[in-house]
Amino acid sequence: MEWNDLQFFNPFAEIVHTSNVLPHWQQPGATYFITFRLGDAIPATLREQWQHEKELWLEQNPKPWSLPVEMEYHQRFSRQADQWLDAGHGACLLRKTESRALVEGSLRHFDDDRHFHHAWVVMPNHVHCLTTLSPAFRLEQVLKSWKSYSAQRLNQRLGRTGSVWQEDYFDRLIRDAEHFTNCVRYIRNNPRKAGLKTGEFTHFETDFAKRR
Repeated sequence: MEWNDLQFFNPFAEIVHTSNVLPHWQQPGATYFITFRLGDAIPATLREQWQHEKELWLEQNPKPWSLPVEMEYHQRFSRQADQWLDAGHGACLLRKTESRALVEGSLRHFDDDRHFHHAWVVMPNHVHCLTTLSPAFRLEQVLKSWKSYSAQRLNQRLGRTGSVWQEDYFDRLIRDAEHFTNCVRYIRNNPRKAGLKTGEFTHFETDFAKRR
């Protein structure tokens, strides 16, 4: 996939709004930066306070956002969540290679069919992906497939039952080539930023992404 194959966010096209705990914007065939995390990756007390503050902010700043307002949102809320994830809270089930391999399998299973992965990293307690979706599939369908399959396999391997992943996820529609490049570099640098050692994470990127 090259630049002319990518579809970035189009502010003039129809936007599909979906919501679970977090609001999600979608456009058919668009490219997204996606983060999903283990259920214990952010302690409940931190998550509840963060959620309360974010809900108040969203009431005062309804979408659609200008670029400065979007940047303020990510600086105040996305950055904080990323810092908590990189701190290594929870059991970090994905620190072991065998467990990460099960998540990698779910990411790769429908690649080049339902989606096209440009880059991803499986960290000890969360996953980042830069992915273009097929126009035939919605974001929540793809996430449900990744999470349900990997949760079942992880529970089997670990001899446990119950939920594995946090119910919701973070996503951003990629605006342009610069935004795409920044996400590739964020994914690439995330293990180093979190102080991980070789063998504690798995990173993938296409040849196209490697040139960014």
